[in-house]
Amino acid sequence: MEEKWWQRSTVYQIYPRSFQDSNGDGIGDLPGITSRLEYIRELGADAVWLSPIYKSPNDDNGYDISDYQDIMTEFGTMADFDAMLEKAHSLGLKIVMDLVVNHSSDEHRWFVESRSSRDNPYRDYYIWREGKEDGGLPNNWGSCFGGSVWEYDEKTGMYYMHLFSKKQPDLNWDNPTVRDEVFRMMDWWLQKGIDGFRMDVISLISKPEGLPDGEPEANGYATFHLAANGPHEHEYLREMNRRVLSKYDLLTVGECAGVTLEEARSYANLDGSELSMVFQFEHMDADFDPVLGRYAEQHKDLPRLKEVLSRWQRDLEGIAWNSLYWDNHDQPRVVSRYGSEKEEYRETSAKMLATCLHMMQGTPYVFQGEELGMTNYPWTSIDQINDIESLGNYRAYLAKGLMTEEEGIRMMRRRSRDNARTPMQWDATKNAGFTTGTPWLPVNPNYVTVNAAEQLARADSVFHYYQRLIALRKEMDVIVWGHYELLEPEHPDLFVYTRTLGEESLLVICNFSEEEQTYKIPAEYRDSEVLIANYDTPAPAGKLRPWETLVLYRR
Repeated sequence: MEEKWWQRSTVYQIYPRSFQDSNGDGIGDLPGITSRLEYIRELGADAVWLSPIYKSPNDDNGYDISDYQDIMTEFGTMADFDAMLEKAHSLGLKIVMDLVVNHSSDEHRWFVESRSSRDNPYRDYYIWREGKEDGGLPNNWGSCFGGSVWEYDEKTGMYYMHLFSKKQPDLNWDNPTVRDEVFRMMDWWLQKGIDGFRMDVISLISKPEGLPDGEPEANGYATFHLAANGPHEHEYLREMNRRVLSKYDLLTVGECAGVTLEEARSYANLDGSELSMVFQFEHMDADFDPVLGRYAEQHKDLPRLKEVLSRWQRDLEGIAWNSLYWDNHDQPRVVSRYGSEKEEYRETSAKMLATCLHMMQGTPYVFQGEELGMTNYPWTSIDQINDIESLGNYRAYLAKGLMTEEEGIRMMRRRSRDNARTPMQWDATKNAGFTTGTPWLPVNPNYVTVNAAEQLARADSVFHYYQRLIALRKEMDVIVWGHYELLEPEHPDLFVYTRTLGEESLLVICNFSEEEQTYKIPAEYRDSEVLIANYDTPAPAGKLRPWETLVLYRR
């Protein structure tokens, strides 16, 4: 198979609102991004994925789009975008846009028309239903942001579906005119010269026939198991590929909530008929609680995490392509989740976590600040939280008596999506160099010691460690193509695996704990070269220090 450019690449994700403010209004913007592209190039990333920058009323921070072919006012203008794209390409960086087409904003002109009357030509652009004969809702599905997926519209006396906020009505992909509109818009951006799309909740675009009730009641993210991977999902994506994607050399990654391995083999098949790869969420759920989900007290289950990641490595090999990530705009910081926030271990654990992921097969994604070992924010009040999902779940859990207000704040510190969205920490000046104004979210107080300027100046920093990992992927075929095998599957603290390609092989050893561990290196690797490690000196024979990682190379 011919190698694709994205199979050896690393993608850097930018959350524009929090990356760099250029005009002092406290909100990141496109000129700010342009001014920092050299930093991303120095890291070694090949592509930049931008979270949504389109016109939006910002009910869900840009994932509610009111105009797909205009720029959010706070972020700048289309001229600013064009300048950013030109600068990125001059540096050898590709630009991947966020495509949000499961739903639009309720302020999009399509929906304004759709809700104006039952016989409007745009009515069927969205999913409208009558209530049940007994006066009940059309079905019992729960919105991911709390409450029902159905919102009653007084003017036309019907309900419209919104799997997320009521200001994010779901588009009706069964209407071919909707697909025409979406494909036309995608082609418009590609003609501008962008290099790919990350497709938001794309596995939800085809809803099940008849929209049946869940059993006993499908609330929140449980709805994904009913709404995802519908009967026409792959048909619509193959149509998108045929009509748009196949005409360009692109990276396409689908955010596929509820995706199974079997489904992923279709979404990301190496025959190129649908997408380049998918984001799966099984490993993000490995420490979830059956009742409180992501908001439970943190409990590490490393054997479960290893089982999930290893299954995806093993079962997609030679069939489809993996995406690799710990962090993104919807997840808490991985150092706070699986590493250590203690100053003596923060960088060591950040390097270990990076090694564990970057030595696997797939395309790695680095979320802004991950390469610095940024951590969760120490929230003290619910009033500091901006995220619509966090606030909705906080209120719901309090109302159900599942937690107290104090427990709710602890919940925010652990899992709120805002943990990833606090401003990028550039230097030790006021507001971490993010803005000269008042930042839209507070800057993590640890910015004085955790910032890019300090790490760029220090050879043993997390930044330079990520830089080396990214460079190794470009240099070594065994990292890109090697066969994966998990060792020590039941060990509660060690994640150990091998990668093998012909005569070359890697042994990757990661200690996911603050405790010293005993590990006997297999005989065939005992005289091997240390490819990369997060301690400067060798450990005592048979021992692994807290959060230690090393990669041994044999040929």
